[in-house]
Amino acid sequence: MNVDRIDLNLLRVFNCVFEERNLQRAAQRLNLSQSAISHALARLREALGDELFVRTASGMQPTARARAMAAPLRDALQQIGGALGNAAFTPATTRREFVIAASDYVTLLLLERFSRKLQDLAPLVNLVIRPATRIDLAGQLDLGRIDLAIGVFAEIPPRFNAMPLWTQTDTLAMRPNHPLAGRTITSDDLALYPLIAVSLGGAEEGAVDGYLSERGLARESEMFDRAALPETARLRILLPHALAVPSLLQASDMLAVLPSSLAQLLADRDGLLVAPPPYAVRSRVMQAIWHGRNDDDPAQSWLRAQLT
Repeated sequence: MNVDRIDLNLLRVFNCVFEERNLQRAAQRLNLSQSAISHALARLREALGDELFVRTASGMQPTARARAMAAPLRDALQQIGGALGNAAFTPATTRREFVIAASDYVTLLLLERFSRKLQDLAPLVNLVIRPATRIDLAGQLDLGRIDLAIGVFAEIPPRFNAMPLWTQTDTLAMRPNHPLAGRTITSDDLALYPLIAVSLGGAEEGAVDGYLSERGLARESEMFDRAALPETARLRILLPHALAVPSLLQASDMLAVLPSSLAQLLADRDGLLVAPPPYAVRSRVMQAIWHGRNDDDPAQSWLRAQLT
């Protein structure tokens, strides 16, 4: 095959269809008509002698040839963009959309303040929050569908880079007039007052030591150190999110095991009391990770700077 005959725009179309698995969304993303996308695919199919994509009920599914091409082509297009120079990024006038994967807790703690900063510095920027609990988080970063993912990670593949945001430990939270308010909590107390904790996916979903791993990325699935709990402690409620914790505590004598940063936020906002647990807890670092190919992207560099 003569590479000189391949139009670079056809490769851009291929990359977009591979990521979107949908001709209409690919057309919208590239600001082209759907017929133009179909015509470009037809030209590329003829040049390569492969169907590349097969239309199914679940979208445009890539052939084996397309899967083999996808990653090298995506990296090549990124290198071409870098060689031509990144476009200038002006926060005050850009209409860029940033996509961040985060839990409800991180959204509450960090991104709420970040959105207010955007209003001042980049009022035309759109912010999209995706759930950090999705099992294909690494794949979404690989495909460029997510700019940043925020969480606690045990393993980070070399293709991703990371920066620390804050350090947290486990803390107990309770309602203001709780029977344990104002005194040191003991392990015996944990046998009397059951616990609430947040688990985004346990061993039944493949988690090992509180972490789920996919494509080389191991992310925290339980927002507490289960192994550190005394044998006397009883986990009465496991939640998939943190936002229901205050109302559950206000209506009961239960205690909540929460990341210290979240516990302090709920204490300030909802009047909960916080106390150290009666057992040793380990520190965990909340990090933001991104694909290494975006290191020099001016917009993403600005995004990371604002978060820190």
